[in-house]
Amino acid sequence: MSEAQISKLGQKYGEMAERRLHSWQNLIKEIENLDDDEKLTRVNQFFNQMNFVDDIDHWHKKDYWASPVEFLITNGGDCEDFSIAKYYTLRQVGIPIEKLSIAYVKALRLNQAHMVLTYYATPKSTPLILDNLIPEIKPANRRPDLQHVYSFNGDNLWLSKKGRRSTLVGTSDQLKPWVQLQSRMENQDY
Repeated sequence: MSEAQISKLGQKYGEMAERRLHSWQNLIKEIENLDDDEKLTRVNQFFNQMNFVDDIDHWHKKDYWASPVEFLITNGGDCEDFSIAKYYTLRQVGIPIEKLSIAYVKALRLNQAHMVLTYYATPKSTPLILDNLIPEIKPANRRPDLQHVYSFNGDNLWLSKKGRRSTLVGTSDQLKPWVQLQSRMENQDY
């Protein structure tokens, strides 16, 4: 994001929104040459500072997947927004797409749908979970509170089994909210 784009958004959404966007851009610059573990930690910590707000209260819609910019300028969002912002930021600092998935899970303790970001160090490794509910990054096998249903990234869609991607079932463009998010991000005018 350019300084001019941040300034334009600051004029429209206020000084605090502009500060959050600057902080995000500074984070990206600071971590782009760090190792993956440090990138994961810093990005998780940064976004977990944002406020959790249900879509119906925040966007007046039952389900809305916000872009990272929308999430930051409004200083909040729900679990999808946390996961999406982390996903795009980690992609921007060089984490390969095949190492990342956004996972749709059931949060068993809350008895509700939830979304987290997963990171695979290798294709066969147990993924690490980046979550807005539990700030510590843990391997999926240490998160028995999550029942994985499916996961996706910019390319693919998988059914999940035992906390990890299992069966490739198609491409992520089968997910309407993901397609809508991609379209908005491509057409956002800063």
